[in-house]
Amino acid sequence: MAVKVLVVDDSGFFRRRVSEILAADSNIQVVGTATNGKEAIDQALALKPDVITMDYEMPMMDGITAVRHIMQRCPTPVLMFSSLTHEGARVTLDALDAGAVDFLPKNFEDISRNPEKVKQLLCEKILSISRSNRRVSAYTPAAQVSAPAPTPAPSSVASYGSSAPARPAPAPAPAPAAIAPRSHAAAPSSPAPKRKAYKLVAIGTSTGGPVALQRVLTQLPANFPAPIVLVQHMPAAFTKAFAERLDKLCRISVKEAEDGDILRPGLALLAPGGKQMMIDGRGAVKILPGDERLNYKPCVDITFGSAAKSYGDKVLAVVLTGMGADGREGARLLKQGGSAIWAQDEASCVIYGMPMAIVKAELADAVYSLDDIGRHLVEACL
Repeated sequence: MAVKVLVVDDSGFFRRRVSEILAADSNIQVVGTATNGKEAIDQALALKPDVITMDYEMPMMDGITAVRHIMQRCPTPVLMFSSLTHEGARVTLDALDAGAVDFLPKNFEDISRNPEKVKQLLCEKILSISRSNRRVSAYTPAAQVSAPAPTPAPSSVASYGSSAPARPAPAPAPAPAAIAPRSHAAAPSSPAPKRKAYKLVAIGTSTGGPVALQRVLTQLPANFPAPIVLVQHMPAAFTKAFAERLDKLCRISVKEAEDGDILRPGLALLAPGGKQMMIDGRGAVKILPGDERLNYKPCVDITFGSAAKSYGDKVLAVVLTGMGADGREGARLLKQGGSAIWAQDEASCVIYGMPMAIVKAELADAVYSLDDIGRHLVEACL
């Protein structure tokens, strides 16, 4: 059965082009269009589409407000279109907090210059979102959700954060959309981890990752003793805004990684979009140009592989929600060196692709629900 799509945009040209691109795929059916957020809500209720594509800036009601109403009244996976600017990134992250599943850059030039590439990317996104495990069933506004309480640190590690200036209390962390009951029983979670002196925590993710990372990182105390590196599939214009957002939400510090940055406890470095991030044995970060031969820029495999070479068995790697299998080969190298690999469980993933690749390759030492990962990181490292 074809995936039913509602296309929402105030630009007549963009609505037509998106509709034409989607209609050309036999697996997709455009069931309707809307020109503003209010129309989008009405059409979503009437047509019950499988996926909605949503613009942000529209008359009468903007896209983020529309997403919030849709999540409350007729939960439906939403793909946001966004501009490749810092403001566009901020708005897109707000939309993901509101319940949108994923996003694509809104670039009219690409549609004209590379129609086949745009068609392939858009249709793949639509089909993957329609098959995602998460069917949002309710949405709690971020302002009503409190960040998890900090985990008390044992006295033996209190010195890790003692010399740093106190950080202000983090802003409330957004909650992920609620997950509808699955048709089969979820796999049991792994037992709590044993403590180890890890020199690095490395986290890789893609679709659903921005909200997932917020859920994990907001559970870490300011004196978390291990350096952290983050690889999120994201365009170059977005990673700086995302790092700034995480830094405001979290007790640990978060910044977009720069060449020459030094790993240190309580600091998470986010790989810059469009480039590759590697770690050397001295704890220094190397930022390299994105290789066009690689599908992902940044690539989880590249960062994991460099960590395996530099830190041997002292890495704890975590693979969160995402499409594809990026991270599997890097995890294989880490596993061969004696490091630990965790995967997010299927039931709590937006897209059970990257974690599934880890589990199927028998690389996972533990499988945890999203809301348990942060707590277990504290147990394993403190």
